[in-house]
Amino acid sequence: MNDMKKRFALYGFGFAMGLLMVFFFLGGKNASCNWLPNDRILNIISQKQIMYSEQVKNHLREIGSDSLDIRAILENGDVDFSKSRVKNDPCRMYWIQGEGKQRPLVITVEVCDSVATVNSLKKIDAAE
Repeated sequence: MNDMKKRFALYGFGFAMGLLMVFFFLGGKNASCNWLPNDRILNIISQKQIMYSEQVKNHLREIGSDSLDIRAILENGDVDFSKSRVKNDPCRMYWIQGEGKQRPLVITVEVCDSVATVNSLKKIDAAE
């Protein structure tokens, strides 16, 4: 029984030291783990410079919206991989649906090496 207590004490000590090391090395850094494909793609896009096509700029003015709606979709949207072209080379195209300020929107984003370009923007109705 004494041997078991010693093992648990050593395990607890090692576990506590490991936690301290993790907090020391990752403590002020913005480290995150994105396990799901949707989260990984949105994270990749957010790390790139975001550009808007002229068509998207004009459409934003027409519907009375702005780039904050697109930013919200790029942070919290849902990537539809069945409608996306993920095997394109050199740039992949993702179809992302999300909620703007007042309405649901769909955007397509072309992701290249250092730039992500929003190529299209479309309002979607509740019936879709």
